[in-house]
Amino acid sequence: MCSIWVVGTLEVWKKRACVYMEKTKRFPGLLCRDIWKAGRDDPRKAIHSIKVGLSLTLVSLLYLLEPLFKGVGGNAIWAVMTVVVVLEFTAGATLCKGLNRGLGTLLAGSLAFLFEFIARESGKVFYAVFIGSSVFFIGAMSTYLRFLPKVKKNYDYGVVIFLLTFNLITISSYRVEDVLKIARERLYTMAIGSGVCILMSLFVFPIWSGEDLHNFSVSKIEGLATSIQACVEEYFSESGAVGKDESMEDPIYKNYKAVLDSKSTDETLALHASWEPRHTWHCNPFPWQQYVKLGVVLRHFGYTVVALHGCLQTEIQTPKLVRLLFKDPCSRLATQVSNALLEVANSIRERRQCSPQILSDHLHQALQDLDTALKSQPRLFLGSNYQSKPEKQHLSSVKTEASALSEWRSKRVSKQQQQMMEDERRSLRPTLSKIAITSLEFSEALPFAAFAALLVEAVAKLDLVIEQVEELGRIACFKEFELGDDVILNVEERYKLKLNLPSNAAD
Repeated sequence: MCSIWVVGTLEVWKKRACVYMEKTKRFPGLLCRDIWKAGRDDPRKAIHSIKVGLSLTLVSLLYLLEPLFKGVGGNAIWAVMTVVVVLEFTAGATLCKGLNRGLGTLLAGSLAFLFEFIARESGKVFYAVFIGSSVFFIGAMSTYLRFLPKVKKNYDYGVVIFLLTFNLITISSYRVEDVLKIARERLYTMAIGSGVCILMSLFVFPIWSGEDLHNFSVSKIEGLATSIQACVEEYFSESGAVGKDESMEDPIYKNYKAVLDSKSTDETLALHASWEPRHTWHCNPFPWQQYVKLGVVLRHFGYTVVALHGCLQTEIQTPKLVRLLFKDPCSRLATQVSNALLEVANSIRERRQCSPQILSDHLHQALQDLDTALKSQPRLFLGSNYQSKPEKQHLSSVKTEASALSEWRSKRVSKQQQQMMEDERRSLRPTLSKIAITSLEFSEALPFAAFAALLVEAVAKLDLVIEQVEELGRIACFKEFELGDDVILNVEERYKLKLNLPSNAAD
């Protein structure tokens, strides 16, 4: 028995070793592929990496060159640490960290020198007590300030640097005679490191947080336009995709998920954009707060798209023959909403005002046509005995299944079979729920009624999006709309391209 166990264990470890060796062989290729993909998707990542390497090389000269090393001494390592910590991907993030670090270091050095000057006039014992008390008081107050919303949002890093520098200088002053020299060298090296970072961020292929926020808003609107069009096309498609749960791999899901998860990204980019100088030719103000408000409205619009997508995954579906009665008005309404969203995205991209005809007569006509189509089927939505032949067969089959289940329940079973029947009853519980729902009079019309209501809700939310974009254009001084600025957008071709569908997939 022991030998069998040993042989089995060896086989398991042999298989694990083979798997590990296989992963090890593939690791270099996978790593190279990931590195190439990251640079191909965003070449700015490679540029930022080169900028960091160049900045580290420049501050390393403080150690490598003898005259510079004599000027700053061993504190040159603080310049290297500053570059590693401060130099961020965008200019706004670098300015935020660099200025916070500089201000925190300057205040901490000044305060520490003041406390040291006061304490030096007293005895050694009082000096130690004074230092301990000041460290406690400043540490407690600084930490408490970090809980204030405005301080935490804008100056949290600066408070941390202030606290660190103050403690290092104050405690070191008890054993070191020339504390002013420590503070001065610390400030010099920090200023050198922060200066190199800021110069690299602002003048060497700058990457602006404001531009990223601007482009991110455009991509979110285009994603919503693609999602809402794709939802309607799949809902009325004849491929039978409705009802399948493929949310994690679904491109529709990925598009609106980027919108719903954008709150943190919007606020971070807006915060960093608020630190950036005006860098356009016209020096127009950057309305970063308005971009955040637009993001809130887009997330609310995204909730409607989520609900529309949920209609494709519901357990109870309206029969295909009933859905086809309303395909044309729903498809035209979705196309008009998507075209309006794409026009909004295009106006933001080009920094111009929206077209006055963005809510065209075609949108209102599509709403009227949908209303007319719904009214043309009163028995389907208002309750009646109207049923098509396939639906009668469906209900009769439901009654047959219900009677069979009733007879099955009435049978007496032995005690040995009760546990087995209990397990089977649990497995049949979802079926019983579906039977109870489908036996309702409006069960086949309700899913489509919800879908149509969500389409109308999307039109209402579209007004809010346009209002925020118009306000954005007013604050940011976007150029006025001129004839010829608007481009006829084929939203169907756009969403087919994003979803990698064939040209006749939605026909």
